[in-house]
Amino acid sequence: STILGLCGFLVGFYVFRDIKGIAILSMMMITIPYLYLRYKLISLHMKTRLEFLPAVEVFYQYYVLQQNYNIRSVLHEALMEDRILYPMKPIFSQLLRNLSTQRDEEESLQLFELSLGHTWGNYFVSILRIGINEGIDISESLMELIRDMRKAKQFNEAERNRMLEIRIASFTPVLFLVFFLAVNFKINFSSAVYYYFVDSGGRNMLLHAFMLIFASFVMGVLLSIRRM
Repeated sequence: STILGLCGFLVGFYVFRDIKGIAILSMMMITIPYLYLRYKLISLHMKTRLEFLPAVEVFYQYYVLQQNYNIRSVLHEALMEDRILYPMKPIFSQLLRNLSTQRDEEESLQLFELSLGHTWGNYFVSILRIGINEGIDISESLMELIRDMRKAKQFNEAERNRMLEIRIASFTPVLFLVFFLAVNFKINFSSAVYYYFVDSGGRNMLLHAFMLIFASFVMGVLLSIRRM
């Protein structure tokens, strides 16, 4: 972020030579690494969300068959028999390791909840917290959660379509900008160079275009976070 911020500062200084251009470019460049990592995290959370229901169903089956209400033992047996598949297996394996060591149970559950990153995961962690702290039968709560998740499964498809629409909308302005610039350069190259790069009004227009495109991408990421 620091290196990109310095690059934005230098480009803004040499191209626009005003405080507005320097500030806007520096701000956009500084936030690019964070937005990239956040975008990757959202994609990972979407994958885990799709595979979460089968993992909970497997956990419920082993929990009912064992009948000793021991969360650690159920997790161990389900993972040892490879019934919980990727990408959920590493997350459940991490939970088992944390619960099997001297690590605080609440901290382990919070880390597991953050790794899942969605509402169903929060409900599942709440059920596990009760089972671990109280040592009572949570099979009915698990079954109710599974029923609710199965009912909501059909809405997940529509949710994924909306996520795709957000992603397409985030990149569409870039394509339009490239298209219009290419047309103008094709029609009259020398005039396009002058009005886009030499004239201060053209440079400001490009700056505003990049700012709006960047803002649309940020809004797409924020909407994706809210939908999780």
